[in-house]
Amino acid sequence: MNSSYDVTVVGAGIVGLAHAWMAARCGLRVMLVERTSVAQGATVRNFGMVWPIGQLAGRDYSIALRSRQLWLELADLAGLAVEACGSIHAAHQPDELAVLDEFHSLATHQTQMLTAAQVLRQAPVVQPEGLLGGMYSPTELRVDPREAAHRIGRYLSELSNVTCLYGTLVSDLDGAVVVCSDGRRWRSAEVIICSGSDLQTLYPAEFASSGLMLCKLQMLRARWSASGHCNLPHIASGLTLRHYRSFESCPTLPRLRQRVADQMPELDRFGIHVMASAFPNGRIILGDSHEYGADISPFDSSEIDQLMIRELRKVIRLDCWDIEQRWHGIYAKLPDRLVFEKTLPHQHRIFVGTGGAGMTLSLGLAEEAWQRWRG
Repeated sequence: MNSSYDVTVVGAGIVGLAHAWMAARCGLRVMLVERTSVAQGATVRNFGMVWPIGQLAGRDYSIALRSRQLWLELADLAGLAVEACGSIHAAHQPDELAVLDEFHSLATHQTQMLTAAQVLRQAPVVQPEGLLGGMYSPTELRVDPREAAHRIGRYLSELSNVTCLYGTLVSDLDGAVVVCSDGRRWRSAEVIICSGSDLQTLYPAEFASSGLMLCKLQMLRARWSASGHCNLPHIASGLTLRHYRSFESCPTLPRLRQRVADQMPELDRFGIHVMASAFPNGRIILGDSHEYGADISPFDSSEIDQLMIRELRKVIRLDCWDIEQRWHGIYAKLPDRLVFEKTLPHQHRIFVGTGGAGMTLSLGLAEEAWQRWRG
């Protein structure tokens, strides 16, 4: 053991990358360790949506907007494609349009109400049949989730004060000594544990009492005709209004939720709300579902895929509905907080549980944490 670092970050998903970047910006000597050769967890298994519109008004929304600024900064630093695409919530039912009108009237987020014709001009992929209107938000970004972690990691590895070690499992923390399963070890003044959905390898007892729950989501990818329609906004359905906490203050939301529960209880059973993100390369990512619990099945459900496609057909139109890829992701989340953060002896810190908002919040949360820790 002949090396030492100011900070070791365990995990090179978006949360770990954010912490490594912020520590490097503080001028610290950083070791970033990832157990796999490339990031393979929730960071690469999502829509690529940076989604401020779904965050609660106030602090949560502010952190999301700050993350947005940091993503745009990373675009220049890391050579990362980041599209300022915005988003449209399309309303195909009267109660969906009512919730959107109420949300817009609150003026807590940057939004604009659209007629059906305006929705279709901005997003021709939206299903015109039964379309009543929609709501536009300019704040959302699109990043390729399969490229983002790789490019950010490569950028960090080129910094003089950051070392990136992939394909290496941190198996133990012995005081100030970081121990890896391959026998490597080094001293680190601080350790930030950003282990995503792995709640067992390091400090399992802390995770067991944390209140964190695991969530499995199924997703799909298809092709779409990108010709002449670059930089389409993200598309969310009326079903999405049931999912994000930003809409909870809308008086008619309970009525929408009750309609879905009465008419389509299978959607609530699998936590299905449908969204789409169309990339300029002609691929469109579709989803998703939410199954919670400690014993999540490794096997994907064809019933869930069929239900998602059924609902997606009501919201968007594709020339071909052949699905070229199917996958699932697993993330950890807390029911009432943005992240699980805990400081342990020897300056070991746990920082996990951003849930489905990891791409949206991680950069801002990490910046806020490092300002507090160094304050």
